Amino acid sequence: MSLCPQTITCRAAIAWAANSTLSIEEVQVEPPKAGEVRIKLASTGICGTDDHAIKGLLSAIFPFIPGHEGAGIVESIGKGVTSVKPGDKVLTLIIPQCRECSSCLHPKGNFCEKQDVLPSSGLMLDGTSRFTCKGKKIYHSFRTSTFTEYTVVPEIAVAKIDDAAPMDKVSLISCEVPTGYGAAVHSAKVTHGSTCVVFGLGGIGSAIVMGCKASGASRIIGVDINEEKFPRARALGVTDCLNPQKFKKPVQQVVMEMTGVGADFAFEAIGLSDTMLAAWDSCHRSYGVCLIVGVAPLNSKLSLDAPMIVSGRTMKGVCLGDYKTRDCIHHLVTDYLQNKINIDPLVTHQLPFDQLHKAFELYHAGKTIRCILLF
Repeated sequence: MSLCPQTITCRAAIAWAANSTLSIEEVQVEPPKAGEVRIKLASTGICGTDDHAIKGLLSAIFPFIPGHEGAGIVESIGKGVTSVKPGDKVLTLIIPQCRECSSCLHPKGNFCEKQDVLPSSGLMLDGTSRFTCKGKKIYHSFRTSTFTEYTVVPEIAVAKIDDAAPMDKVSLISCEVPTGYGAAVHSAKVTHGSTCVVFGLGGIGSAIVMGCKASGASRIIGVDINEEKFPRARALGVTDCLNPQKFKKPVQQVVMEMTGVGADFAFEAIGLSDTMLAAWDSCHRSYGVCLIVGVAPLNSKLSLDAPMIVSGRTMKGVCLGDYKTRDCIHHLVTDYLQNKINIDPLVTHQLPFDQLHKAFELYHAGKTIRCILLF
């Protein structure tokens, strides 16, 4: 926690090219510049968005250090940083909150214009990188890059959290919990007694299920092609599990037949146009709400049956549960500490950082809700 921070050499995972195997390398992490924070990571979750970026499905600049769902301790701060200090426990935020742009200033906006997701430059706000490896510039991932022992992020992408927070678990509250649980309880505001359908029962989908159950949904239909996920999904609150590959008819037709009229709320947590359309077609035609939570690949399009839009259904995109990140995410940590929400069932595996490849094998096999890497 030096007052005059120097460059740090540490381990980090690098994606050198699209679809390449991540390589754990020694990297140099520069000191934070003005308005920046250098963090010693304690844990990071493996999110589907990271996997999509590594595969080149999102706008990532190679080579880069993946990861965005992180929890750590502030090691040093740049000039002008006032919201955190060395020693503070923090979460990294894939969507920052600058509190100055049109999104941040609007009461309903949370997709800060200083985000680096859509599109991604791979650089800090000043247009430069803080990472090098073997003399080569390494790009950032969403200005978070948490698959590393140390990272540098903008102050506007850091949330200070309670000193009592368990750092081996709360990284989930950086992304999975607000994205999934928040989509149900904060964005959709799922109503008591409602019927919900969730497309995708991975980490985000599982958190959506928890949010639907906490909101009092009477029926929660889970849709996934991997039936190994079904027992965990039922334990979280899913009442009906559907594998689309088992039916000769479209799964949205199955949902309509099961419910009679369609779901009150449909959530898409996969990021594919086909499942987005299926979620839309699973909603009640008049008052159903379809929430798109998954991030679709670059250049993909969504085509709707235009005449049917007038019937009253709503389609809404959701990012991090519509929470203003710096203002709200830390409250979720406090809620967890006060037993108001329980994120523990979402943590199915914890592995040391050097077992990164095993963690991705578990993810790709669908054997984990969330695997947390520990530093």
